Amino acid sequence: MQLPLNIQLPAVATFDSFIAGENVLLPELLKQAAQQQGELQIYCWSEAGLGKTHLLQAACRFAVEKKRKAAYLPLRELAGHAPAVLENLEFMHLICVDDLDAITAGAEWEQALFSLINRCRAQSCRLVFAARRNIQDLELRLADLTSRLAWGPVFQLRPLPDEAKLWVLQQRARARGMELPASVGQYLLTHYPRELRFLCEQLDALDRASLVEQRKLTIPFIKSVLDPVQV
Repeated sequence: MQLPLNIQLPAVATFDSFIAGENVLLPELLKQAAQQQGELQIYCWSEAGLGKTHLLQAACRFAVEKKRKAAYLPLRELAGHAPAVLENLEFMHLICVDDLDAITAGAEWEQALFSLINRCRAQSCRLVFAARRNIQDLELRLADLTSRLAWGPVFQLRPLPDEAKLWVLQQRARARGMELPASVGQYLLTHYPRELRFLCEQLDALDRASLVEQRKLTIPFIKSVLDPVQV
């Protein structure tokens, strides 16, 4: 797996651990792309915290499991470097470009991405892009890049309903040897931002505190550990 600048993929980033909700088609197309099948290019977008990064990392992991070469490129981390990091990547089997909106003020990056798309198309390398905005809202300077990004299907990720988020939190708690009662999980959903990544981070903090204090997950315990948040 090609990981520029020693970027590591978390072990939890798999297709099996992704709760699709209404987003059932996108993971299936990414699995195909990871095996050099189906669409040559895919673009997905949504607000933060809905699973874009998880899916791109899962696709790279899946590709490697299938004996393909994959590259994960988080542009929010790479934008401070020269766009030369994109050179010669067209010989990979799968390239997943995350945080595309992070480089929209950089003309050199736009030209480098435009060139990468053309080279990958010539080599049948699969490309997956993810951003927080739809293509037309990126305000790119290079019009040809805007048109190239729309060469494949475009997906907007939809948020999970609260009951699915509660199920994810309960499964995550159970994996850590804790029980999260539905009423306590509902308290988290009601009194804290509903972004699943944020909720999982709060659950991790509760896990650490419960190990120290040897206490179960209750609403009074949550109040004593977590800072109040304006929802």
